[in-house]
Amino acid sequence: MHDAVFEEAYHGHTIKIYHDLDPESPRQWSNLGTLICWHRRYRLGDGHQFDSPEVFLRDLAGVSDQSDLSMDQLRERAERKAIILPVYLYDHSGLAMNTIGFHCPWDSGQVGYVYVTLEAVREEFGVKRVTKALREKTEDILRAEIVSYDAYLAGRVYGYIIEHDGEEVDACWGFVGDYELDCLLEARRAVPALLPSQTRESAAAQARAHP
Repeated sequence: MHDAVFEEAYHGHTIKIYHDLDPESPRQWSNLGTLICWHRRYRLGDGHQFDSPEVFLRDLAGVSDQSDLSMDQLRERAERKAIILPVYLYDHSGLAMNTIGFHCPWDSGQVGYVYVTLEAVREEFGVKRVTKALREKTEDILRAEIVSYDAYLAGRVYGYIIEHDGEEVDACWGFVGDYELDCLLEARRAVPALLPSQTRESAAAQARAHP
């Protein structure tokens, strides 16, 4: 077992937080959006068969290959049928991803799109019309999906082990993001309540340790 990134005594137990070395990609979850990327070295996002961003936008917009439209025009056409956000990758001593871009022009750039069709949005939320408010809500969901994938790419996936008297009593893995937000809180909730006799023993042990 590799070293814990965090350890604490909690209610007579020991909680240890570790990096999850074999995490499941968030793109295997039930996502609302589809993440389409192109990169010469990395296989990122969801699988697809589009040779280029232009081919993807033409397909999404329903525009033929013969039409003479710029990329901006293609995206404008595509946005009539889908909610689509650009996705950027930062590649320097690790990977990072977001939907707003990075300040370093040498090690970053747009790598793809995350999108969902308006038809899928209507089906997901059970509505006939995608309002401005629903569009904004959907964009927030897409951004949250990229936040989770960014944490996965950066290795910020964790698990916990709970021990009592040196014996493992519980464990859970696959917490994506900063471990203080979910992994540690869930571990504390999972700590079994001590029996009264165990509580007295713990108090006595602490008294002996601090006379």
